[in-house]
Amino acid sequence: MSTTTSAKPSGSVTVQTPAALSFRQPLTIKDYIGYGIGDTAINFTFASLNLYVVYFYTDVIGVAAGIIGTIMLFSRSFDGVIDMVVGSLIDKTHTKWGKARPWLLFGCVPFALFTVLLFTVPAGWSETWKVGYIFISYNLLMIAFSSMAIPYGTLNSMVTQDRAQREGLNLWRMLLAQVGVLIVTNCTYPMVELFGGTQMAWAITYAILSCISVVLFLVVFKTQKERVHTADVEEQVPLKESFHALLQNKYWFLAFFYFILLTIAQTLYQGGLVYYAKYVLNNEGIVGVLTFAYLIPTMAFLPFCPKLFGRFGKTICLLIGSAVYAVGFILPVLNPTNLELFVVAQVLRGLGQGPIAGAVWALFPDTIEYGYYKTGVRNEGLLYSGGSLGQKIGSGLGTALVGWILAFGGYDGLAATQSASAINAIYQISLWGPAILLVVCVVIMCFYDIDKKYDEIMAGVAKRQAEAERRQGVSA
Repeated sequence: MSTTTSAKPSGSVTVQTPAALSFRQPLTIKDYIGYGIGDTAINFTFASLNLYVVYFYTDVIGVAAGIIGTIMLFSRSFDGVIDMVVGSLIDKTHTKWGKARPWLLFGCVPFALFTVLLFTVPAGWSETWKVGYIFISYNLLMIAFSSMAIPYGTLNSMVTQDRAQREGLNLWRMLLAQVGVLIVTNCTYPMVELFGGTQMAWAITYAILSCISVVLFLVVFKTQKERVHTADVEEQVPLKESFHALLQNKYWFLAFFYFILLTIAQTLYQGGLVYYAKYVLNNEGIVGVLTFAYLIPTMAFLPFCPKLFGRFGKTICLLIGSAVYAVGFILPVLNPTNLELFVVAQVLRGLGQGPIAGAVWALFPDTIEYGYYKTGVRNEGLLYSGGSLGQKIGSGLGTALVGWILAFGGYDGLAATQSASAINAIYQISLWGPAILLVVCVVIMCFYDIDKKYDEIMAGVAKRQAEAERRQGVSA
């Protein structure tokens, strides 16, 4: 397929007009699974960052929770900046393997190495030097993480231009991402115990998981093909004008803040789960079972998402999902130490998470169409990055809050028992914090009424596109 090229001035974004480039490539189950297992590999690290890393630093290494919280806030926020840098570098990558695939080929080993180094904090060092090691190793991992996650996500749009097939790739990605989380939550602690329960046991465990992730990334590289070659751009819009258009996009801001609050809630839940299991349910080894009760309903719900979204709209499904999710955090308040009640709450959370997992990443493409309809500026990169940026901000704040709230409650990771204030801090992290944030998410979705206006929006988009094509034809 031939393409035309044009110079792209720096400090500008692209306004695209539609071209006759949509085509259907015959994807097979090998393509779908081959793509999806990449998120299994990513979650060997990502799920561990949310579930175990703060616990490892406080209870195994013995670093104060407040210090860890501050490091996490900086590092996750820093990661959001790295995402934008990596995204711009992918656009400039041209190799015989394509634009995104070479990042997976050459980045998988450093990503695995930095994951293992996270768990090899020198035991004999003072706390100051340990903190320095944690800060450096964690931020190196964040760079490696962005260098894998961003090209992996971008690969979806390069494999096919067919909307249904892209949704299929995304569905398999979400399903196999949950498999990665299940492996981490059900295998990590037993493997640590198998290897002796020491800090070295954590390093060995993650060396094994990281080696598997390398193999999975290589499978993604081997099975995927970058088939899409887009036409270059006709018109350039200054970055200042693009940001001005963004400020007029109310739905983007609603989606952005929804994503931030949702991610904070999920990070609090995941970060507090090990502490809740250990100090409230008195069994830290049950984390895998609890996560199983949470993720199986999510995975079972995902295949039904396309039909539900088509019938009721994404907004209604997200609103109901957020409400059910919130109830799942409120329910254990009735009897916090009751394991059976907590398992029921986990199932409710999983059911609420189902429509959220299926729809949340689809919010930003809708805001792109609305923005083009309203302003005539089509700034996909700037608007779609809102999802990644919101996730990174929410993850950074959530992880920091885990450390800060524990520190405020007087939590001591090396103590045999915890004070009443420390247990109360665990309740705030694990129950009340997520519940309140999800209630706010419900309120936000009440104002996100883009589904009702979508036909009108797309009619306006078609009109603007036709006009842009007419101008292009005249100028040609």
